[in-house]
Amino acid sequence: MATKHVTDASFQADVLDSATPVLVDFWADWCGPCKMIAPALEEISEELAGQLTIVKMDIMENTEVPGKIGVQSIPLLVLFKDGKAVAQKLGAAPKGQLKGWIESVL
Repeated sequence: MATKHVTDASFQADVLDSATPVLVDFWADWCGPCKMIAPALEEISEELAGQLTIVKMDIMENTEVPGKIGVQSIPLLVLFKDGKAVAQKLGAAPKGQLKGWIESVL
């Protein structure tokens, strides 16, 4: 399952109300490190299908949710379980490190 884009309007339904854990990638088009990790997140989304949903939120187009969560730097990955943020990782990393971190917090 490929990553999906969420908005301020869809965040409640797509992330907070999800029955499975959701990893939110807060990113922006101008962010080089964000673009670097995007292919790895797509692959991880396929590899962990059924266990986790990975979504992307453009912080330039959606300012309400990132403001409430306190996003100050990107890329920022935040894992939500049962409607609550339970873990976060700031910055880019190789796919193996990203997947290892995700699996350790699932």
